[in-house]
Order: sequence, then structure tokens, then C-alpha cells
Amino acid sequence: MSMTISQQPASPTDRSLLSLMGCIFTVFLVTGAALPALPLYIHDRLGFGAFTVGLVSGAQFAASLASRLWSGKIADQRGPKYAVIAGLVMAATAGLLYLASVTVASHPILSIAILLMGRALLGGAESFIMTGSQSWCLALSGPGNVGRMIAWIGTSMFVALALGAPLGSFLFKDYGFASIGVATFIGATITLLLIIPVSAVRGMSQREKAITRVLKAVWLPGIAMAFSSLGYGMVTAFAVLLFVQRGWQPAWLSFTAFAAALMIARVFFGPLPDRLGGARTAMIFVVIHSGGMVLIWLSPFAWLAFVGAALAGFGYALVYPGFGMEAVARAPVEARGLAMGVYTAFIDLALGIFAPLLGLVANVIGLGPVFLIAAILALCSVPIALWLRRSPQHQQERNSS
Repeated sequence: MSMTISQQPASPTDRSLLSLMGCIFTVFLVTGAALPALPLYIHDRLGFGAFTVGLVSGAQFAASLASRLWSGKIADQRGPKYAVIAGLVMAATAGLLYLASVTVASHPILSIAILLMGRALLGGAESFIMTGSQSWCLALSGPGNVGRMIAWIGTSMFVALALGAPLGSFLFKDYGFASIGVATFIGATITLLLIIPVSAVRGMSQREKAITRVLKAVWLPGIAMAFSSLGYGMVTAFAVLLFVQRGWQPAWLSFTAFAAALMIARVFFGPLPDRLGGARTAMIFVVIHSGGMVLIWLSPFAWLAFVGAALAGFGYALVYPGFGMEAVARAPVEARGLAMGVYTAFIDLALGIFAPLLGLVANVIGLGPVFLIAAILALCSVPIALWLRRSPQHQQERNSS
């Protein structure tokens, strides 16, 4: 007697989703590798201060802002796959600019100018890759999984950033900043080759009326997310410098703790936005995030500061999918890519402006207080979340139209 054991093969949709998660993971792994290396390279190797560190960090967010609407429109009109491929090409080029910056490091002004171009190009790449991937995944997963899908996309991103931080510290310590450029180019190129065979989904044409409705629907969740994201911007731009300044080692662990705690929160609490509602979930987790940022500011000990970084990451975990769910729910179905692009643009706007400004503040009052400032500003999103909870009429209007 023979027995046949059948295994359920992975569906094409599942394979496509896994490929997209892998794409996001690889790209942000090399992005994360630059996080601990970039401030030290600018400060120690090129000799610039906190303002320039903030300026270079802000350049990425400013470029993301400039390209966010464009990337969302392309994802909806020409298809998400086109947007993702364009982003990967830009990321590979950014790696080459990193290398070019190193070759002229003996001329700091020229080197920082090339580095700014590389970071700006990487910002555009991030915009195209994230907006395209989000639109692609939402099209594949269906309307009932919006909050969970946004959360898992972000989880892939932050797992990569968490692993990228120690990788970048190792590469920078042993091989210099040039190794970050090589890793960025190779990672983006390999991912491009892997994503090309994945089946595309059809883009949707947009009318000007739909674009106007997206802007009207998304601006309030976007402002809330902008306030909430300042802590994330301060951790990426200044945490390594702060920890080095205070003698807390390994300094890269500050961001890895942030990202690892974020990953844990999304693994165990990822379904909360779909269950509790996006605004309520975001409001709860913003408070936790702010508490972590305050703890970094107050901490007299390294271990307590690492706990604060982890708490800040845990709190930030469901803020983006929470407010993102509110943004998508209020936008036309045919313009989800544009909606996510506009929504995320508010983060780029906030960080592109505040990273350099808080760098100037840090030059005057020190690095520690900027974490307190970010915590206070993040709490400004709480009353917006309360208003969103009590004002579901936008979604009703969309469903009835």
C-alpha cells in the first residue's frame, strides 16, 4: 500500500509578497549599514559638526519628499513594479556616489557635496521602493489586510535596519566608508536582478479629481505622522554621536535596540490597527515612544539609555501603520499608491526640516536635549488621533461615492 503525502505549494501571490519583503529587506539592510558609519565619517573623517550631520541626514528625507508624489503617481499609473525597479537603480547609483565621496575625502567640501548627492539619490530610491512595494503588496493582499500589510512592510524595513547597524559598524571600522558604498551598490544590484522576474500588477489611471481627494483625505494623518516621526529622525541622525560622546559602547546598539524592539512589537502586536482601529493604536504607541525618548535624555547610564532606545522603537512600531491605515481608509481605492506616497511625504517634510534645525540646536545646548524636544513634539499627534477616531465621515463619503 502506498501513501502519498501532498504539500500545499506556495501560491504565486505568496511568492510575490515574499519577494517584495525580500526586496525591502535587502535595500534597507545596506541603508542601515550607513546609519552608524555616516555620522562618524562626517564628524571624525571630514571634520564637520552636528549641523552638517543633520543636513546630510535631512537631505535624504528632503529628496524623499520631493519624489514622494511622483513615485505614488507612477506606482498607480505605470504599475508598482516599474516604481520599485526605478528605485533600485537609484540606490545602486547612490552607492557609487558614496565611493566617489571617499576618493576626494582630502577635499572635505567636495566630498560632502558628493555625499549629499548620494544621500539625496538614496532618498529618492527609498521613496520609489517603499511606495511601489506598498502599492504592490496592497494590490496582492486585498482590502481586509491593510493595517497588517503596512506593518509587515515596515517590519521588513526595520529588521534590515537593525541588522544593518552592526554590519555597518564592522565594515566602517575595518574597511572604511568605501565599504558602505560597495555594499550599497551590490545590495541594490542583486535585489534588482531578483525583482525583475516577479509578476507585475496593473497600474490604475488617476483623474485629477482623485488626486485632489487624496490630498484632502491624507493631510491630517500625515501631520500626525510627521510629529510622531521626529524621534525616529533623531535616533538615526544623532543617537550614535550622543552615545559616543557619553562613552556608551557599542554606540551602534542604540539604533539596533530601537529597530529590534520595533520588530518585536510588530510581530506580536501587528494586527492591532485592524482590530482596535488605526488612530487608537497610533495614539497608544506614540505615548510609549515619547517615554523612550525622554529616557534617553534623562539616562545617566548606558544600559538605561539602551532601554530607552528600545522603548522608543517599541512605541514607534505601530504609529506608522496606525496613521497609515487612517490615510488609506480615507483615500480613493484607485489611488492607494498615491495616498501612501502623500502620507509618507509628511515624514520626509518633518525630518528634512527638523534634522538640520535640531542639529543647530544641538550645537548650542547639546545632543541630549534634542531627544526631549522630539518627545514633546511627538505628543502633538495625540489630539489629532483623537479627532480622527471621532471623525469617520471621510470614509463614509468615499464608500458612498
